[in-house]
Amino acid sequence: MKLPATLRALQYRNFQLFFSGQLISLIGTWMQNVAQAWLVYRLTGSSVLLGAVSFAGQIPVFLFAPPGGIVADRFDRRKVVIATQSASMLLAFALAALTLTGTVKIWHIFVLSALLGAVNSFDIPARQAFIVEMVGKTDLMNAIALNSSMFNASRVLGPAVAGILVATIGEGWCFFANAVSYIAVLIGLAQMNVVPRQIAEAVGSPIAHLIEGFRFVLRNAPVHALLALLGIVSFTGTPYVVLMPIFADRILHGGPTALGWLLGCTGFGALAGALLLASRTSLRGLIRWAAGSATLFGVSLVGFAFSRVFWLSATILVPVGFLMMIEMGACNTMIQSMVPDDLRGRVMSVYSMMLMGMGPLGSLVAGAAADRLGAPVTVAVAGGACIGAAILFWAWLPNFRPAARRLVAAQQALLEELPQDRR
Repeated sequence: MKLPATLRALQYRNFQLFFSGQLISLIGTWMQNVAQAWLVYRLTGSSVLLGAVSFAGQIPVFLFAPPGGIVADRFDRRKVVIATQSASMLLAFALAALTLTGTVKIWHIFVLSALLGAVNSFDIPARQAFIVEMVGKTDLMNAIALNSSMFNASRVLGPAVAGILVATIGEGWCFFANAVSYIAVLIGLAQMNVVPRQIAEAVGSPIAHLIEGFRFVLRNAPVHALLALLGIVSFTGTPYVVLMPIFADRILHGGPTALGWLLGCTGFGALAGALLLASRTSLRGLIRWAAGSATLFGVSLVGFAFSRVFWLSATILVPVGFLMMIEMGACNTMIQSMVPDDLRGRVMSVYSMMLMGMGPLGSLVAGAAADRLGAPVTVAVAGGACIGAAILFWAWLPNFRPAARRLVAAQQALLEELPQDRR
């Protein structure tokens, strides 16, 4: 049976296994994210600590993603992902045990979050670079978009389920469910039959390999322009999620159930954005999509900041999620289409630094700012910063668009050599 164009990457058995396992696991991950945010808020009531815990969980990605990129380029990426997913499962079990026994302290959450961040610094570059090995060149853009769709489908289900579970049986069972969910992705990875990747013999020191990846980013204006836009939006815009418990409780006068619905609306919009990207069959205009979505994302954040009605806030979060997904997915797809495979892990580690590494710095700033200025003003200022960054990107775009076309053409020619039948 021929699949619709939007789902064409699912014709590959390896990607089917990856997709189904990750979907289950990511629902658990989002359940844990919501439950952990509420646990921190319940234990401390502090916006500063909400930002600090997010910082502790994501700053390791900024620090250790470059070595993670080297590992992704020098070792079997499937085995790297199996190792990182196993470590994440053990950390989730540890947090569940501490919470269910009533012994959890705020410092436990800090330590476990930091350890999970260190694991993610190796997991994210390997997982992003592994996609091309599952589907090859022809359906790479669709696979990236479907991977984003899966991530955001879990954002719809996970927070909503977590909100209900936290309100009824507590945070600990959300952590336990997340730990169990990793079993699905490990089974899928173990069943894959991946064509061995030709790994060039390492020449030079790890530092030299690290510099090689950064040099590619710096020498190619389209790549570092997209990464700069992504980094600024991640730093200023995405930390609004950290402040969501404050909006749910103090501003919109809800509770953990309201928090789950707010995050679920964000996920619903992001899922719609990812499916729109998946329906595309061409890279044409994708850089403009990145710039336009960043602009409108900032506008939507400003609107959310000033809403005081639950249904209006929830409605605004749908385009917030939609536009953030378009921006992230467009940047990911364009960068993956411009980078050679032997540098893919290292370049995607820089992508990880911008996407997840800048976020914790922004979360720390947002938490402190919200403590002094209030969450609404903090989010409004963040939205304005996103708009400013997008305007600068629009002004720079004509200068590097021809270079982007040359890089894409060069990599399409090279990727023709990759095996295409990996079912």
